[in-house]
Amino acid sequence: MKTVTSIKLDKQVKEEAGKLASRMGLNLSSVVNATLKRFVMERRVVFSLAPEFNVKTKREILKMRRDVKQKKDIVGPFDSFEDLKTSLMK
Repeated sequence: MKTVTSIKLDKQVKEEAGKLASRMGLNLSSVVNATLKRFVMERRVVFSLAPEFNVKTKREILKMRRDVKQKKDIVGPFDSFEDLKTSLMK
């Protein structure tokens, strides 16, 4: 048996979710139903979002990864906490 429910959503979130669901071959109702079924079965809500970095942050992360691979600008290991603190103060 199905029922109609009315819920308030952020307009932009609804539009983006609808587009994403459509690209995945689903409709928004199916996504909401699946989410609610999981909520009922597991009796918990899981919030998990992949971080969205801006262009500058992405560039810095890529640079850090290259540096690590090239063993460039790497400090440590440290023999003591004091050595670590001294390194951080430079």
